Amino acid sequence: MLSDMHSLFHFAFHVTDLDEARRFYGGVLGCQEGRSTHTWVDFDFFTHQISLHLGEPFKTTLTGHVGEHLVPMPHFGLVLQKDDWQALANRLQAAHMQFVVEPHLRFAGQPGEQWTMFFMDPFGNPIEVKGFADLNTVYAS
Repeated sequence: MLSDMHSLFHFAFHVTDLDEARRFYGGVLGCQEGRSTHTWVDFDFFTHQISLHLGEPFKTTLTGHVGEHLVPMPHFGLVLQKDDWQALANRLQAAHMQFVVEPHLRFAGQPGEQWTMFFMDPFGNPIEVKGFADLNTVYAS
């Protein structure tokens, strides 16, 4: 079955400054840099590959209705174990991250209970990070 295959996710998107991208993705988020040229740089984004290319970042709007919040669309992100999510939330708070949606618990006591936070990279690319006590409940309904 295809859904049983193990894979890494790859996402390529635009940024306007590779040095600033290195400071954010490498410094603030702690991602390890991979290959690069003068027009793009790869990062290990929590075991997934992102490729940041020079160009105009995609347009986003606050049109995603999730719980009580409007979230930026489109966006990308991570699903982490709760303890790893909390460690990243603490790291971002210590770096004085400006959050679109502050770290909080949503869907408490319901299937899919999760901790979440939204923030933007320096280029306006929105990132969501979710935390689950049990990753087996990510698709719970």
